[in-house]
Amino acid sequence: MRSALTMLGMIIGVAAVIIMVAIGSGANERISAQIASVGSNLLLVLPGSTTSGGLRSGFGGTPTLTMDDAKAIGKELPSVALVSPSSRSSGPVVYGNQNWSTILQGVSPEYFEMREWKTIAGRYFTQQEMDAAVKVCLLGTTVVENLFGSEDPVGKIVRIKRAPFTVIGVLESKGQSPNGQDQDDTVILPVTTLVKKLAGSAHAGSIGVVMVQAVDGDQVKQAERDVTSLLRQRHRIGQGQDDDFSVRNLAEMLALAESATRIMSLLLGGIASVSLVVGGIGIMNIMLVSVTERTREIGIRMAIGARERDILSQFLIEAVLLAITGGAIGIVLGAAGAVLISRLAGWSTLISPAAALLAFGFSAAVGVFFGFYPARKASRMDPIEALRYE
Repeated sequence: MRSALTMLGMIIGVAAVIIMVAIGSGANERISAQIASVGSNLLLVLPGSTTSGGLRSGFGGTPTLTMDDAKAIGKELPSVALVSPSSRSSGPVVYGNQNWSTILQGVSPEYFEMREWKTIAGRYFTQQEMDAAVKVCLLGTTVVENLFGSEDPVGKIVRIKRAPFTVIGVLESKGQSPNGQDQDDTVILPVTTLVKKLAGSAHAGSIGVVMVQAVDGDQVKQAERDVTSLLRQRHRIGQGQDDDFSVRNLAEMLALAESATRIMSLLLGGIASVSLVVGGIGIMNIMLVSVTERTREIGIRMAIGARERDILSQFLIEAVLLAITGGAIGIVLGAAGAVLISRLAGWSTLISPAAALLAFGFSAAVGVFFGFYPARKASRMDPIEALRYE
């Protein structure tokens, strides 16, 4: 019973480390999946603030980006692979007696390649359909579930802001974005159709965002500088004047979120590791008591020929066995706890074999470290004094 209670500290410590690391690793995995769902090597060009009559408008207060800007970025910059102008709105989508309010996103055909967004049914719209502002659209899975249920939406007519649109495709599920937004709750249509026939913008040819994909990861910074230089030239912004747009490196923003999650994972693992030290102190305590209780036994062993190293190894092995047995049980309970948390709380967990081995190795090291002093104390006893001990 005493040994079981002593091992309990190691069991709790190892299990806590495995569960905490599993939660942190699961969060990292989720962030990585979200980063992959957004796309790679992407830049966002956003409209900035402008000053008119001494009044400075806020971010995006004036639509300073145009379709021509997007075309120029795609044609003139060798560091840029793909460009997609984009504009967003919101509104109700109606099919039969069902309706759903969602995000309306106007893009160009290049958008799907940039986002690596595949269809599970139907097709993408073409450049010709975009140029002609044809009323076609693709639906996210959330919209399909709420409007069509199990019915196939491809080829059906939906009404978006009372205008009839033909559904030509269904996009695969992307899940949540890094900021928690449901990426599947969207209707995607040609940007020209949105601007001309739905949004009713007072600024002809203006768009909300330009998405830019660099040629490769090494060219992202160069593409950022090239886009800034080209737009300053096109918008006739003089030296020393503020830009009326902003260029944001999406990879850096998402990598920052991933870094923060990784630090939190290490912090959780570090806090849980404290319980391993507490378990080690428990082992040291019980071994000191054991040495005192078995003083006469130690004296008898020495009297019949046991050497100092024999006594040392005996008590050290006992301490290590307590630690690694507790560690092994802790690994099993930790893995079970991580699975249970994932199922009951709905959190994403990822059990790391490396973390389990590290926790097990640390528990053995704790056994050696905290068991050495009691073992050494036992091995240094005077045999005659030990035999006299009552």
